[in-house]
Amino acid sequence: MPTVIPVILSGGSGSRLWPKSRHHYPKQLHRLYGQHTMLQETMKRVEWLGQPHIVICNNDQRFMVADQVQEIGIKTEIVLEPVARNTAPAIVIGALKSLEISPDAIIAVFPADHLVRNSHQFNESLKAAIEIAQQGKLVTFGVVPTRPETGYGYIKSVDDQGLLRVSAFVEKPNLEKAEEYLRSGDYYWNSGMFVFPAKSLIEQIELYQPAMLQHCRDALANGVKDLDFFRLNQDEFAKCANLSIDYAVMEKTSEAYMVPFTAQWSDVGSWQALWEVGEKDASENVFFGDVIAEDSQRCYVSCEGRLVALVGVKDLVVVETADSVLVAHKDSSQDVKKIVDSLKAGSRSEYLSHREVHRPWGSYDLVDTGNRYQVKRITVKPGAPLSLQMHHHRAEHWVVVAGTAQIQKGDQKQILTENQSAYIPLGEKHRLSNPGLVPLHLIEVASGTYLAEDDIVRFEDGYGRSCSGK
Repeated sequence: MPTVIPVILSGGSGSRLWPKSRHHYPKQLHRLYGQHTMLQETMKRVEWLGQPHIVICNNDQRFMVADQVQEIGIKTEIVLEPVARNTAPAIVIGALKSLEISPDAIIAVFPADHLVRNSHQFNESLKAAIEIAQQGKLVTFGVVPTRPETGYGYIKSVDDQGLLRVSAFVEKPNLEKAEEYLRSGDYYWNSGMFVFPAKSLIEQIELYQPAMLQHCRDALANGVKDLDFFRLNQDEFAKCANLSIDYAVMEKTSEAYMVPFTAQWSDVGSWQALWEVGEKDASENVFFGDVIAEDSQRCYVSCEGRLVALVGVKDLVVVETADSVLVAHKDSSQDVKKIVDSLKAGSRSEYLSHREVHRPWGSYDLVDTGNRYQVKRITVKPGAPLSLQMHHHRAEHWVVVAGTAQIQKGDQKQILTENQSAYIPLGEKHRLSNPGLVPLHLIEVASGTYLAEDDIVRFEDGYGRSCSGK
């Protein structure tokens, strides 16, 4: 078998799955079904290819991505996009990276946030695509449509000596057009999954997007290794045109071919889509969490902390998180993005992140806040330290709930265990670490005139971060 390198695109924000999916914690990093996150499911789906993966993500998500990759133990290079530039530049970077591994490499490109139910059919389609790619063709997967879907783009194909050559890419149609496509049998849903000979893709990019190729090469050549990540050069990568791979190459080239894809597939682009693929009860409801329902049908409910009760309702989506609750009709679930746009326009934090914020050392949950105080529940991973830091505007009081903490205040260090506490005066240089083998849990009470996360001056940091932000 040729060298086939999975390239996983993990840069999306998944705004239609708000409030679960947020800008800093998007849908591909959540467990929306099964035992793994969507990113992990995507990577495990192609683990049998036996090659290191290339995951391309943005800077804000790098530590969460690294943690999830480490959990499943797949050898991976994580490439950081300094700015979002759609799929074409990201795939070009993946191709150039793969050529460093093998001059005859084939890349298998998959978004990190798609659902595939039938792994056997998926594998058979992937093998067929690899065979075609070995002939120098650029291959996409066309999902055999099961309904007149208006939320997907379409691919039209024609027979070419036993292969299906792509003749057209079609934008999302209205219902009448979608029904016409379904009847014709010549149209397939555009899955956004591809198999490319890396060398052939680079040749096509050089033909149709030479400036993009040069900027990608320069972004790699001037990039830097940063801990477990490869950081592309921002100035060079930002010069790339903001184009999808479809528009940049696939719509222009005569080398685009398609493999029909019959495995159960969804891009999980809305709560309606998650209801469609979810395991339903006798009333066709899909429930996650603590839910009680009476006389309610065809609803989707996901709750994280509180009890959610339904009485006499139909076709609703209810999603509860620590800081937000969404209630929507299933038929309007595509419009959740409008709520996110409103939050963003109002500079509200709920579109960016959850109440629980993930950091490379662990996480913190902002439990309560008021005039001149805030309370956090902090979790520190075994062996992990926070940065050596100080604050200009706040003092902190730490109480250990479980585990062992090492506290550095100035030049002095002390060990604290359950029910012990430490006080960090305003302006004191300090560091919190977990020297133990189990997670450290503690409560932090901060008091002062200014409590935002940018009141941090870092003196040492093991994670390559800037001087502000915990």
